[in-house]
Amino acid sequence: MTEETLTPKETVIQLDQYVIGQHDAKRAVALALRNRWRRRQVEPPLRDEIAPKNIIMIGPTGVGKTEIARRLSSLAQSPFLKIEASKFTEVGYVGRDVESMIRDLTDLAINMVKEEEKQKVQDKATGMVEEKLLDLLLPSSRDSSADLSENGGSEQSGSTREKFRNMLREGRMEDRVVEMDVEQSREIPMVEVFSNTGMGDMGMDMKDMFGKMFPKKTQRRRLSVAEAREILQKEEAEKLIDMDQVTQLAVQRTEQSGIIFLDEIDKIAAAREGARGGEVSREGVQRDLLPIVEGATVSTKHGMVKTDHILFIASGAFHVSKPSDLVPELQGRFPIRVELDALGEEEFFRILTEPQNALIKQYVALLATENITLHFEESAVREMARIAASVNEKTENIGARRLQTVIERVLDPLLFDAPDMEEQEFTIDDGYVKKQLADISEDKDLSRYIL
Repeated sequence: MTEETLTPKETVIQLDQYVIGQHDAKRAVALALRNRWRRRQVEPPLRDEIAPKNIIMIGPTGVGKTEIARRLSSLAQSPFLKIEASKFTEVGYVGRDVESMIRDLTDLAINMVKEEEKQKVQDKATGMVEEKLLDLLLPSSRDSSADLSENGGSEQSGSTREKFRNMLREGRMEDRVVEMDVEQSREIPMVEVFSNTGMGDMGMDMKDMFGKMFPKKTQRRRLSVAEAREILQKEEAEKLIDMDQVTQLAVQRTEQSGIIFLDEIDKIAAAREGARGGEVSREGVQRDLLPIVEGATVSTKHGMVKTDHILFIASGAFHVSKPSDLVPELQGRFPIRVELDALGEEEFFRILTEPQNALIKQYVALLATENITLHFEESAVREMARIAASVNEKTENIGARRLQTVIERVLDPLLFDAPDMEEQEFTIDDGYVKKQLADISEDKDLSRYIL
């Protein structure tokens, strides 16, 4: 599916397969995604005046904020970057500048488009690889195929090459050893750059520059046909794609379809009363972030990238601060605000069982690799959900992330002993769960450190 075919209802249905509850948040991102597609159908110049409907998600940790944004980008096949707003520093301080996230997003888009273009040329690359493998197996003027040649050992002939070709296609020569030149990983000189901002980006640019300046080094290696094929397939596919076209498509996709998930935005919100130095610095980050969200042109190693229509989804718990503590201009660039619900025992039960990637399904699949069929009784799943909810109430509430710790503690002995077990089936009931977690769940101090 793409943005063109996804209606808001279909988007919500797809998100329901991975995220339990949070209907308001799903509805908001589904509408934002559809509105972005609608904007592209509008005739210019009005199209350029329609701003993206950026979103702020408000809710505690572990309730699905990141997962909703990540699954949304996957559905829309969009470049997606998750970054913590607290990692940014104000211009003039050592650290990451806000423009670096646009460069990172563009790099992700380049890799995404590059992989798509490689897939388009795979068939042609496979044919070229086959010819190269035959050249390696049958060097000119050598009788390496004497045992297969009808002529009993003369020079390489067309019929011999065809016999080798058939053997290659049938997979009968995967272990045959060939010699070929393989490009070595190059040691790029370390260059120390002193700069207030963008040091990481500048370092990457310097590496790219030096990488192009220094010649490629190759080493003669003995490889199996299977190993050689993998290396040659990558090399031939790289040669067939047009990097100029890849860059052009990637920049366009970044500008029109990119999604940036700004986590912990509440950490850069400064309370208005009694503001101190640290909070002033946070406001500086907001001021730097503002033009990027409003729409600016950022210089990257792939060219200039406009941020006017990138979709920004911000999130935060807002325990100490509130969205209104953000600078007014930045608030105005996030017109849609949704509050996510805290998760309880019933939601935990559904999270463990319903999604396509549910934790229980994951552990069943893991133990199946040891030829053990794992069964969970409903009472056991409900008991794990109850304990996770209880521990969240008694200690710090980390939402659904608590389930991972609980189920890992329950299955720890089984996971350890699985390779040596003779039983082919194992059933988890509520009694087993209680036995495994009895001491921990009852002791508040112990559960704080273990669960």
